[in-house]
Amino acid sequence: MSEKMYPIPFKSLMNWVVTEYANSGEIFGVRKAYHATGKSLPIFGERIETPFGPAAGPNSQLAQNIIAAYMAGARFFEVKTVQKMDGEELAACVPRPCILANDEGYNQEWSTELTVPQAMDEYIKAWCALKVLSKVYGFGDPNGFVFNMSVGYDLEGIKGEKVNTYIEGMKDAAKTAIFGECKAVLKELFPEESDYIDAIDPRVSRSVTVSTLHGCPPDEIERIASYLITEKHLHTFVKCNPTILGYETARRILDGMGYDYIVFDDHHFREDLQWADAVPMFERLQALADSKGLEFGLKLSNTFPVDTTRGELPNNEMYMSGRSLFPLTIEMCHRISRQFKGKMRISFAGGAEYFNCDKLFAAGIWPITVATTILKPGGYNRLYQMVEKVEPMVYKPFGGTDTQAICEMSAASHTDVHHVKPIKPLPSRKSDKQVPWIDCFSAPCKGGCPIAQDIPEYMELCNKGLYAPALKLITEKNPLPFLTGTICAHRCQTKCSRNFYDESVRIRDTKLLAAQKGYNALMASIKRPERVTGKKVAIIGGGPTGIAAAYFCGRAGIETTIFERESCLGGVPRHVIPSFRIANEAIEKDIALMEKYGVEVKCGAPAPSVDELKKLGYTHILLAVGAWKPGKLDIAGDVAGAIQWMKGVKAGNIAVAGNIAVIGGGNTAMDAARLAKRSGAEHVTLVYRRTRKYMPADEHELALALQDGVEFAELAAPVKQADGVLTCEKMVLGEADASGRRSPVGSGEFFTVPCDLVISAVGEQVDDALMAANGIELDKKGRPAFQTNVEGVYAAGDAKRGPATVVEGIADAAAFAEAVIGKAYTYDIPEQAYVTKSDAEAKKGTLKMSECICCEGERCLQCATVCENCVDSCPNRANVTIRMADGSHQIVHVDKMCNECGNCTQFCPYSSEPCHDKFTLFQTAEDMADSKNAGVLFLDGDKVRVRTFGEPKEYDLSGKNDLPADLEKLIVTLRDKYGYLYN
Repeated sequence: MSEKMYPIPFKSLMNWVVTEYANSGEIFGVRKAYHATGKSLPIFGERIETPFGPAAGPNSQLAQNIIAAYMAGARFFEVKTVQKMDGEELAACVPRPCILANDEGYNQEWSTELTVPQAMDEYIKAWCALKVLSKVYGFGDPNGFVFNMSVGYDLEGIKGEKVNTYIEGMKDAAKTAIFGECKAVLKELFPEESDYIDAIDPRVSRSVTVSTLHGCPPDEIERIASYLITEKHLHTFVKCNPTILGYETARRILDGMGYDYIVFDDHHFREDLQWADAVPMFERLQALADSKGLEFGLKLSNTFPVDTTRGELPNNEMYMSGRSLFPLTIEMCHRISRQFKGKMRISFAGGAEYFNCDKLFAAGIWPITVATTILKPGGYNRLYQMVEKVEPMVYKPFGGTDTQAICEMSAASHTDVHHVKPIKPLPSRKSDKQVPWIDCFSAPCKGGCPIAQDIPEYMELCNKGLYAPALKLITEKNPLPFLTGTICAHRCQTKCSRNFYDESVRIRDTKLLAAQKGYNALMASIKRPERVTGKKVAIIGGGPTGIAAAYFCGRAGIETTIFERESCLGGVPRHVIPSFRIANEAIEKDIALMEKYGVEVKCGAPAPSVDELKKLGYTHILLAVGAWKPGKLDIAGDVAGAIQWMKGVKAGNIAVAGNIAVIGGGNTAMDAARLAKRSGAEHVTLVYRRTRKYMPADEHELALALQDGVEFAELAAPVKQADGVLTCEKMVLGEADASGRRSPVGSGEFFTVPCDLVISAVGEQVDDALMAANGIELDKKGRPAFQTNVEGVYAAGDAKRGPATVVEGIADAAAFAEAVIGKAYTYDIPEQAYVTKSDAEAKKGTLKMSECICCEGERCLQCATVCENCVDSCPNRANVTIRMADGSHQIVHVDKMCNECGNCTQFCPYSSEPCHDKFTLFQTAEDMADSKNAGVLFLDGDKVRVRTFGEPKEYDLSGKNDLPADLEKLIVTLRDKYGYLYN
């Protein structure tokens, strides 16, 4: 495919709208239709039923974008900017992809990619459609919405024939060909409304927002605005750039909020409009507008130019938006409001979204337009929730802005979780799988879990209060619900699609809730299975991996014995991890669950050798020992290994005092540092060669260490400990390695931190003496294979991987049990664990922070039932949901509507690009030839041209063919039920 998109003819557009609405109650995939309540706000001599709408950008470029936004509750439309450069000339300057909105937003597009006449036609088409749809479908007052033009970027271009014709056509569309065409189509579709359609107001827009490029001189901005006010008689907003704050202010705000990696210099700040020039200019323009009986205001703000330094997008410069722009924009609002004593009207963009829209509106800031938030999953549907939030508030004409409220918003944004950047870089939300053409819905949380827990299902059971069935389902794959409900690394949560909305579903906490509430019922239900003959399992190591393996084997009726050298089971969690992280009582419950299946436990002595165990009749032996051996920290001084030191402290054998330095940046280092701090150390310093951003510890564990008062010495390498201090070399970050982590390089400068004892929390290892004594071969990393070279002997958990997470150990334990049993374990999932498609669809577009663990199931998006992230996030609606006869939903990419912005790629849970990798519907043979996508082109009659792998082939749907059956069903459904997509 190419980035070429083209407008849909109005007749086809309206056929799509009325057919989809009649069939499903949706329009362009927007499911929640907003029906106005009768309230409205006056602006530009018109009225708007809500203060929200899409900002000039990807969500206001095509007629279908505007209609979709209206359906969800938008009533103020800042249509995409037009300028003298347009069409193919401009499109050639826009790289692909050009949008990145998976966190804070970035883009490299600016004005419409259509020709200016095409853009005008799109806006007039949308205007006419909404005039009729609002009335016919009862969405609201046909006069309850406003179109606001956006023009740029210089006066010469604006006065030129192309843009001038556009402005005049938008002011009065009566003489345009498209206006007549739209009315004719609408009368054909709604003949009973012919008189009303004839009377549609041709005044599409009475207002304009001035958009200028960075570096535009102030006198040019004033000339443009004055021209639009005096010559074009338009209500006028002037869009301001965040650079008006000054370089030092912008750098200080962003650095303090964790955006220090965003790179920009001061040249835009020097070249853009300065505060000293802006204030008197705005005063003059306000007076000019007042003299003409027109409204004037400021649009805050434009996107913020920053350097492309991490390969985010193709070009060298990109434009920042979204949550990182909000603190800059709201501070601009604060200064403007204060300077003009609340009398200057402010139209807001710059990071507006659900969590701040009510505060903005209450402060007198409106209209409020959005872009980044509706480019994320939920898409246009997010507007509905914003409208719902603000609708109970008082709607009144603009009477000024509340400077104090805006000041408080600005200050609060610097610590607001919705705007502050997490300490660590965001992990990838994607799997390593390719998206299939058919049946692509999957739960990324499950894919991110090493044991593929049935997460959406047990979340739903907990949501219904069915804790015993939930725990039963959890323990089908996970025999350590208390351990994993407390200290699991929860990679599932990093994959959770809810992260694109607000914050992850609290999966781990919900698992613990199920364990706590369902435990007694589960224990009472367990029946010891009949003993299997001919197999006998020995497990060396009674930590999490060993307990899990014993559970799985015991559940299968296999005689199983655990050999543990310590006095009790539990491994590192029991003997090392501090009790403030996990209590012994919780570990005991997991152990009791395993023992319920008749597993024999032998503690307090080393295990027999492999040969001895075989002589005792054990057919399968698992080495599940933990990583107890400290890594080597080659410095002089008083140094202790973290594992043994923490074990001694937990057992009460080691007193903690003085100053302690912990070397390392993983979870073990965080545990050691927190334990030292809580156990009486005067000062605890965590020393790491890189910055905290690159520490391997989980974000949550790092944050807990900071809360406990652990001090961080970043970019520091220990050299020696002596005389109560640790000498460290200052490091600098060099080039990034393949994983993106920047390698530390010594600077030759040194400093000291108070230190009486060094705790080494680096590179814990499994003692290879056990392996050597039993003839186990190791690889170059010193690790055995899962199925070792010794017959009947396996390795799992730390013994196989090196330091591993609990859940990775469970995955290995399950693999061992399957090898012993000879087949995979199967089980049933209760019907109550599933949700309907309509229930899952209802959650789309709704933002909701975590409040109560028992209600987390309400926040679960049930992605395996309905994903549709690519559908939601496409501003042009080029990814479409197809409802099949069997009730399943499939996704088809509509080639003609896609400009390859790349936004859908960021949100697909697969390692794929839906715009390239989903089955595609082509409009013309030329489009198909210009693409490499798999897809279909409908020909005459029952003939189709289909590309699967290789060159396209023609098929006849009326008889037998060699198309894959599921693909043929999809193609036939497109033909029979979704002809409006291509006719």
